[in-house]
Formats: sequence, structure tokens, C-alpha cells
Amino acid sequence: MSNGHGILDTIFDQLSPVHSDGHKFVAIGAAVTLLFFFLYPPLGWLSAGITAWIIYFFRDPQRVTPLRPGLVVSAADGKISGIEKVVPPVELGMGPEPRTRISTFLSVFDVHINRAPVAGRVVKSVYVPGTFVNAALDKASEDNERRLIVIETPADGDVGVVQIAGLVARRIVTFVEVGDAVGVGQRFGLIRFGSRVDVYLPPGKTALVSVGQRAIAGETVLADLQSVEPERESRRA
Repeated sequence: MSNGHGILDTIFDQLSPVHSDGHKFVAIGAAVTLLFFFLYPPLGWLSAGITAWIIYFFRDPQRVTPLRPGLVVSAADGKISGIEKVVPPVELGMGPEPRTRISTFLSVFDVHINRAPVAGRVVKSVYVPGTFVNAALDKASEDNERRLIVIETPADGDVGVVQIAGLVARRIVTFVEVGDAVGVGQRFGLIRFGSRVDVYLPPGKTALVSVGQRAIAGETVLADLQSVEPERESRRA
């Protein structure tokens, strides 16, 4: 028997398990698909395509997270849509001093599992109801439905994470509660069907990513809290 990496191994390497939160949606889609195939096959094929997309949406791939102290990794897959110095939302309780906010916009084709940007303890978790305007807009951070979490690190200060619902998103799911310890890159929640995630760095800390860059949750380094490196410049090639 060959110990080589065959074609089937390569194919299966590209497949990701479905997160448990998506199991019920897949089951409903499969049941509706079978019913439509029995009643009217063209609708069955359409439903099968939708069910396949649901499986794709709730995929939960493994990630390789850097563990060096001070690193802040991306909390979400998607495009870095904004890097600004702003006063954090009052619900975070982080005070009036401006902080660097790194916003990641998730399309409906991105992985929607959110991961902890740092290791520490969850000291605040607040749900705020709101509207469902385009999550890419700046006002979404104040107007949209959102979940705000503060993670207290052992040595580098507090980091805020805000899950923001978007035009299509209608449900924010959080797996952690106040008092829970989280590891960097640990799954802490998801947002169903398109959204945005904001990460607020401690005062004086800057981003090591750029607007327009693609981020991978749990892997892409957003900042280094133990570095004095200035904010990076970039260009689109």
C-alpha cells in the first residue's frame, strides 16, 4: 500500500466539517429537498442546491493559530473593511479614550465561525438589539443588532470584540459567557448569513494589517501588543 498523498486525500483535505449550530438547518434542507423531489423534481434540484450552500456556509475548518504572547489574531474571516481610531461603544465599558478599531466584513461566502483574538478571561458580554443595515457601513457599529464582548488579557490590557449583524444576518450566536477563560483562536461564536466583526485594541496599539486585506480567523495577525512597530503602510498590487 502506498503511503503517498492520493487524489482522494487531496479532495478530502479541502472538505470541512459542519458546525453543530448548522446541523438543524442542514436537516431541514435535506427534508424539504426529499419532499420536493417527490412532489416536483425541478424544485427538488433547487432545494438541493440551497442545502449544499447551507452546508458550505456552516463549514468549520481547522485553523493554525500563532501562540506568541502579545499577538492579536483575526476574530473573523473576510475583508478588512476599516481601521480607525475611535471611542469604543459605551456598552464595552472601555472608557472615552480612542482605540484602534479593526473591522472585518464577512460576505455570505466567508466562514462565519468567530474566534477569540487573544487569550484571557471574558469580563463583559452585552447583547444590544438594533436594525439590520449594511454591515459594511460605519453606522452599523451603532445601529445594528450586536453582541459586545471584552476579553481581559493577563498582561496586555483589554481587547473588545463586537459581532454585528448585517442586511441578511438575523441571528448572533455566542458560545462563551462572562467569567469564561478563552484561548487565542478559540471558537467563541458565529453570525448567521453575512455580518461584520470589530476588534478594539488597547490604547496606543496599532494595526499590522491594511484595509482591503483578506483575513483568516484564528490565523491572520491583526496586531502585536508587545511591539512598538508603527502602523504598517501598504499598497494594492
